[in-house]
Amino acid sequence: MASRPKQAEPRPQPRLYLVTPEIADAAAFAAPLAAALTAGDVAAVLLRLAPGDERGLINVVKDLAPLVQKHDAAVLVDGHPELVARGGADGAHLGDLEAFEAAIDALKPERIAGCGGLATRHDAMVAAERGADYVMFGDPDRHGQRPDFTAIEERLGWWAEVFEAPCVGWAASLAEVAPLVKAGADFVALGDWMWAEPAANVAHAERFLALPENVT
Repeated sequence: MASRPKQAEPRPQPRLYLVTPEIADAAAFAAPLAAALTAGDVAAVLLRLAPGDERGLINVVKDLAPLVQKHDAAVLVDGHPELVARGGADGAHLGDLEAFEAAIDALKPERIAGCGGLATRHDAMVAAERGADYVMFGDPDRHGQRPDFTAIEERLGWWAEVFEAPCVGWAASLAEVAPLVKAGADFVALGDWMWAEPAANVAHAERFLALPENVT
């Protein structure tokens, strides 16, 4: 995979990537989702779906996708690549390298394919070489555990300096947004904590997206 040119163009300002709680009722979630989308510069929304039958899951995606897309944000489905086309989503996020490699050929080139759960530098490089549209660092595992924050910053900095594929940094709180931006994240993922006050928290997070070199 090609490295970033040494004299690259100025780095674009990072954007927000929203991660929903598990959704069972699309109608009940539409209002907080709309509030979040109108409060800041959201690039993508990752829909996490509560367990259910396939038809019900597809309907949740179908109901929420147009709401996201009308704000010019991408709709990604968490861990269900088979639902992407039928639900009208733009792509899928896969939670580890094995799942990503199993899904990539069905998603590309028409759909977005992102990969998280990357335990090593090697795994991240493999995902990018296989065509990942982005890699995610700092996302919690199935038990809610994540790497030490210093390690997340180090991984983002290494990636941003060397590789062209965008990287997403997972912010476990508002206080982590600015450090992730400084470390080199192209996108900052906001998870469950954000939905307590979606409009306010998105607006607060956006204030920390300004690149350090642009802050006076």
